[in-house]
Amino acid sequence: MRQHLRFYILVGLALIVFKVSNAADAWPIKPIRLVVGFTAGGPSDIIARTVAQKMSVGLGQSIIIDNKPGAGGNLAAEYVAHSPADGYTWLLGNNSILATNAALYKNLGFNPTQDFIPIGLVASQPNILVVNSSLPVNNLKELIALAKQKPKELNFASSGMGAAPHLSGELFKTSANIQIVHVPYKGAQPALVDLISGHVNMMFATSASVIPFIKERRVRPIAVTSLQRLKDFPQIPTMSESGLPGFEMVSWHGIVVPAGVPANVVHRIEAELQVAQNNPELLNTFKSLGMTPTFSNSKEFSEYIKTEIPKWTKTVHDSGATE
Repeated sequence: MRQHLRFYILVGLALIVFKVSNAADAWPIKPIRLVVGFTAGGPSDIIARTVAQKMSVGLGQSIIIDNKPGAGGNLAAEYVAHSPADGYTWLLGNNSILATNAALYKNLGFNPTQDFIPIGLVASQPNILVVNSSLPVNNLKELIALAKQKPKELNFASSGMGAAPHLSGELFKTSANIQIVHVPYKGAQPALVDLISGHVNMMFATSASVIPFIKERRVRPIAVTSLQRLKDFPQIPTMSESGLPGFEMVSWHGIVVPAGVPANVVHRIEAELQVAQNNPELLNTFKSLGMTPTFSNSKEFSEYIKTEIPKWTKTVHDSGATE
């Protein structure tokens, strides 16, 4: 009897393993959710929708964008970190969520290096310092002079605490020795709306979120935070050449999934991401928004995040930024 019982147990376990294996091999069999930690219309949202549209073709399933703004992207990251490890929930992470927030927030609710499997980098982009069109400045020198004339009277918006636009503003304060007030929002779009309407004076906005408004002349560009000018917008000088040598702040974005997702699923997502990033339409969309496609595989992205954490931690500490 014991031998028969042992036999049936082993057969049962084998069937379970077989079913799990088959389910993983058949992935995906239902729509996928790509979670974004910021509001619709912002740079992360634009990147997510652009990439999702291309990847859904190869995967044969729709990819639904789920915006969960708040706490600098932490709410979205915590949600994904605690989601089932079945490959159906992804996070579009960025340097604030995966590298900066660990130094900025006391309680994240997730571990950026242990709770996720990195799939790959997607894109990088600089920030562009823009001002409300009524502000009487046309370049960085004039803006710094005005800020020194009116200490703590001028303010700058950001897409959230700890995001690259916030840290760009903090770095600007210390580099230029000025006192301007930070006004955080839950995403780039509401911040830009208030900038355009005059409720805030300036903003370091990611290129993807602000270039359409620059083209429409609804905001005035002052300088870009990369060390080189944007190829499609060479008229915008860099912060470095405008009087703050060495000033650089670039945002990056990449896809991660919960730890525990089967290796074959990870490889499939990684492969489809690479295909999507070679799509001419995606490349043109990114280029038009001042973004650079930045593909790296799962292993490379994992190592990259580990090197970025100390770099951004130093930036947070040097800037004096707090939660």
